[in-house]
Amino acid sequence: MPELQRLHAGHAPAVLAFEMANRAYFAASVPDRRDDFFDQSTDRYNALLGEQEAGICAFHVLVAEGDGSVLGRFNLVDIEDHTAELGYRVAQHVAGRGVATTTVRELCQLTAARYRLRTLREATVRQNAASQKVLTKAGFVPVGP
Repeated sequence: MPELQRLHAGHAPAVLAFEMANRAYFAASVPDRRDDFFDQSTDRYNALLGEQEAGICAFHVLVAEGDGSVLGRFNLVDIEDHTAELGYRVAQHVAGRGVATTTVRELCQLTAARYRLRTLREATVRQNAASQKVLTKAGFVPVGP
């Protein structure tokens, strides 16, 4: 059973492998992460951990049982006034299997208990129907175009 874990320094190699392996898949529905994202991965990763330490964001990874590979990233960003924005992405080989919906639901429960958040927002691009379906199943309601 995959486990949702708060991001830590030890996840860095698996997160980079996840991003590289799924780059083309992600780019089909969201803007591509340019080469410099991968070239500067250590600095970017350390900056994320700094933001998390400061309480600005809370980053999570869904880790596969056994090999410890990353199956997805689930992030709470811009935490302020009991509100945050949710962002997530799952690996192509687990997409369409309920992994995102289950994990978004789990993270929603964590947001209230661990982070004391009352409101989560998420924005998707119009053509990302799969993400919109996940959000609807997880209890999100559309509030605009």
